[in-house]
Amino acid sequence: MELSELWGWSLVNSGDGVQNVSQYLEVLDLRTSRDLHYLRESEQRVNSVERRVKTAHNNLQSLSAKGLQDLKQSVNECLPLLAVVAQYSADVGQLDYLKQEVERLSTALILLQEQLEAYDYSQLQHRAILLEGQLHTCINTLGCGRLTGISSPVTIRSFGSRFGSWMMDSMIVSVSVLQVWSMDGYFKGRRVLEYGSIDDFTKGQNFVVHQLPHPWAGTGHVVYNGSLYYNKHQTNIIVQYHLLTRSVLLQRSLGQAGYNNTFPYSWGGSSDIDLMADETGLWVVYTTIPNGGNMVVSRLNPATLEVVRSWDTGFPKRSAGEAFLICGTLYVTNSHLAGAKVHFAYHTNTSSYEYTDIPFHNQYSHISMLDYNPRERALYTWNNGHQVLYNVTLFHLIQSFADT
Repeated sequence: MELSELWGWSLVNSGDGVQNVSQYLEVLDLRTSRDLHYLRESEQRVNSVERRVKTAHNNLQSLSAKGLQDLKQSVNECLPLLAVVAQYSADVGQLDYLKQEVERLSTALILLQEQLEAYDYSQLQHRAILLEGQLHTCINTLGCGRLTGISSPVTIRSFGSRFGSWMMDSMIVSVSVLQVWSMDGYFKGRRVLEYGSIDDFTKGQNFVVHQLPHPWAGTGHVVYNGSLYYNKHQTNIIVQYHLLTRSVLLQRSLGQAGYNNTFPYSWGGSSDIDLMADETGLWVVYTTIPNGGNMVVSRLNPATLEVVRSWDTGFPKRSAGEAFLICGTLYVTNSHLAGAKVHFAYHTNTSSYEYTDIPFHNQYSHISMLDYNPRERALYTWNNGHQVLYNVTLFHLIQSFADT
């Protein structure tokens, strides 16, 4: 049987788990198309630099000190292309791995179907659960890795006040959801703008308005699986607002979490409670008095908003500019101003931390929102009234399931 046939069979017979594979490929297509456009735009500049380097190499005596400095500057401007090319190389490896996993899992499912009469229901259910677990792990692994680099910024739009947030749905299976949401300001806001697409957002057109029943605090909001999760003004209550039905589904207090500028990020702005999502689910970052002002990261059950598990990172929240999560690792910047870098990482899977040195260009010098979207594998920022995107480079560690 051909791979395409196996793929089609899997989509029909193995449910949402394998369906995520095609969704992952859609996300990959979007990202690579964007990167390819960037490469094409850079082609003329690279060719020009190549000709200048060849000319200088063939006639070194004619190269002045200023000419050499200009040439170095031109070469340095091309260096961001290395990260894009490296991402292409990593994606090729991921796709080859994906092909092998889908072939193996699809074959296993076919054998399982052929042996339906040889097992009782409980045995079949047990085997199906094992296969589903392996497939979900496969899908999560494809998007996961350790952060090694952040690209140059891409300004999507410039509007609104100095502080705010903007986002797309962060749940990977929501890849067909194209809307963009924006929330201007950090104090007692209620007005959420919903745009039909990123193109509509860029042009400031085709939007509807949600008037929230409860005002928000800070900029640490997130849209996850069709719901907006945000911190209710002057409380430590998290609100789940369903965007389709325009109704509040749930409210829950976050224990002893500080609020109302008790433990904000370094820029203030009632940023005590920061909700976020990664490849593994819904999270919240905050601080309590018993934790001595150190950042706490907790995994939430999105259906109940109950805390599943918490980690004390040991990093003082007032010393952090902003924070975001990738694959269960919390990354913290050392400032919200120019010259900021990713300075600290806490790994929830090992309950360990490390200090990092990952620079990124804070183009407009005042970041009040920084969040990772696992669907797009990009960082979204609100920077002094500008809405900005960064691509990220992840180092992937892939394990085989052959022995599981």
